[in-house]
Amino acid sequence: MVIMSKLYKIEDLMEESGVKFGTSGARGLADAMTDAVCYAYTIAFLQHLEQTENISTGSKVAIAGDLRPSSPRICAAVAQAVSDKGYVPSYCGEIPSPAVAYYGLIEKIPSVMVTGSHIPDDRNGIKYNTPLGEILKEDEQGIRAQQVEVSDEQFNIDGSLIKPFALPEVNAVAEELYIKRYTDFFSVDTLADLSLGVYEHSCVGRDVLKKIYLVLGANVEGLGRSEKFIPVDTEAIRPEDSALAVEWGSTGKYDAILSADGDCDRPLIADERGHWLRGDVAGILCAQHLGADAVATPVSCNTAVELCESFDSVVRTRIGSPYVIAAMKEASVKGAEMVVGYEANGGFLTNSVTKVDDKTLEALPTRDAVILHIALLAESKKRRCKVSQLVESLPARYTTSNRLKEFPTEKSKAKLAEIFSGDFEADKSIIEGTFGALSGNVTAINNIDGVRINFDSGEVVHLRPSGNAPEFRCYNEADSEERALELNELCISVMKDWR
Repeated sequence: MVIMSKLYKIEDLMEESGVKFGTSGARGLADAMTDAVCYAYTIAFLQHLEQTENISTGSKVAIAGDLRPSSPRICAAVAQAVSDKGYVPSYCGEIPSPAVAYYGLIEKIPSVMVTGSHIPDDRNGIKYNTPLGEILKEDEQGIRAQQVEVSDEQFNIDGSLIKPFALPEVNAVAEELYIKRYTDFFSVDTLADLSLGVYEHSCVGRDVLKKIYLVLGANVEGLGRSEKFIPVDTEAIRPEDSALAVEWGSTGKYDAILSADGDCDRPLIADERGHWLRGDVAGILCAQHLGADAVATPVSCNTAVELCESFDSVVRTRIGSPYVIAAMKEASVKGAEMVVGYEANGGFLTNSVTKVDDKTLEALPTRDAVILHIALLAESKKRRCKVSQLVESLPARYTTSNRLKEFPTEKSKAKLAEIFSGDFEADKSIIEGTFGALSGNVTAINNIDGVRINFDSGEVVHLRPSGNAPEFRCYNEADSEERALELNELCISVMKDWR
């Protein structure tokens, strides 16, 4: 019998399906992420690694997923592709993104995380990791350039597998290694005498977080657990999540409230009053605790990182972990000893080994929530102060962000092209006509990622299309929290008129 097959160019398939690569891997509507699309992307990923990393058939590929309804199906399609390419799918269950990535680093094998992170559950995504860590932009280009052959005999006309792949028994080692990473390095009294609330919602690592913090000596209570997926965005916190944290904080029971997004790589931490910290503020405090000498962070992050004068080097990048990782690698090559990175969404990355006495914490160059939680709590104990007082120790610069949903990417890019041409005087005139009454005169404009505008008032307006969803984001910075929030609301109001 002759088996018919189709040859797909991944670049074309991304356009046809609408499932495209952004700053965190491939994402799209769950219905558009058919078994056939996810299968083809995974084949392309493995082909790319065969060409660049010399991986050989017969080796393992780790697979995990978040708690979205569509994740088990997509994991199965990924596993089918892994098996058909001659590799062994190792299903690690529903665990945090950094846990499966860490397992891949330890085992020196590729890993795949099925997650849409913070976006609504009608969407999903796939994060691919090489044996060395997250795929970088050059890897993304290599995957997009692949052509893959897919058998017509495997898929129905709607792209579903005719015979769904049965996922193997869960390999619990990945979760165990991730927990041991922290419980072996930090002492059992690191979080002693602290009372912590863990906002569980539908975060895939909710139980893992509690296990780690209990071992490190904290009193831990789970809060707000949901069996329905909740799209918690650590960079644009929902009003209801802010209200919940304040309600819990008002009880006076907790030294901090901890949480993370859907795949548990972007942390949330609220102080004793239930006020969520901005990710780019928490990142500075975490870097200080770890004794970093070099920091890589996106252009959108709080300028207190420079103003605090705690670090020998601060490199600003485009938004997205691949850019932060590339900058961290460069800093290490240049001789920096403790290299870290963080993003406005809170994700914290390390590119150096941390040593204390005879204990070693290996580098984890992918977004991680746990290291930031522990570092800030340990620092508050070290200074004998509240979490809120840690924030007060930094220069008074405040950032905020929000986004307009269902704003087509091409439309937002076209709007930004109208206000940034590279001709400063012309652009200045257009911008001041739009935003000048809000913040004063324009002093600088850059397009490292989106359009970032500095005003003589010291305020910042930064506009950028999301890299992984049809959303138009606005970031603002000012000298007070109230003004940053007010400025953000005013900018969003202007942006609504651009729809």
